[in-house]
Amino acid sequence: MPHSQTSAPSGRIRLARGASPWLLPTVATAAVSLVRARRSGVAKAVAVPATALAAGMLWFFRDPEREIAQGRVLSPADGVVQSIMPWKDGRTRVAIFMSPLNVHVNRAPLAGTVTSVEHIPGGFVPAFNKESENNERVVWHFDTELGDIEMVQIAGAVARRIVPYVSSGTKVEQGERIGLIRFGSRVDLYLPRGVEVAVQVGQKTVAGVTRLDRD
Repeated sequence: MPHSQTSAPSGRIRLARGASPWLLPTVATAAVSLVRARRSGVAKAVAVPATALAAGMLWFFRDPEREIAQGRVLSPADGVVQSIMPWKDGRTRVAIFMSPLNVHVNRAPLAGTVTSVEHIPGGFVPAFNKESENNERVVWHFDTELGDIEMVQIAGAVARRIVPYVSSGTKVEQGERIGLIRFGSRVDLYLPRGVEVAVQVGQKTVAGVTRLDRD
């Protein structure tokens, strides 16, 4: 599929879909407290932390436009490669840890069709902990030129809500926005047998930009 998003200028910022339940009350509280701060000592005391929190929320829920890179498999998430593990079935799992400072909108690693989106209830252990594999998560499967590709969005200790943007049966372009994880979290991508990993543990990744595989 062609990269329709490549025409969008990089650097433009918008807010992520699914941010409203957290963002609107925070911004409203900050706005009201700032307006009342001149007349009320309580409002003045609330204004500073409320404004700081609102600014933090705006930063967290940023969703920048990007020039989608060329490559067979692109990173689905901003973050740091936490681990690269061979799987029993011959696949390789690349786990990407997303801190609260990262953009938390996830993107399609390849072009294809979403064949399933499964929500699995679980715990909320910190995403960098090995036991986070049993956390609340959403398991994705894509039918692509490389066959079935599995991706897992994992909620962290604070990130207790995963918001899929598309449903099963949807055709997606490589680098297209497909979902949001609120606050710190992790995304695992399973590369098919025979696909060589091009990234290393500790390497920073950018969704839709960093190539995960090697020719």
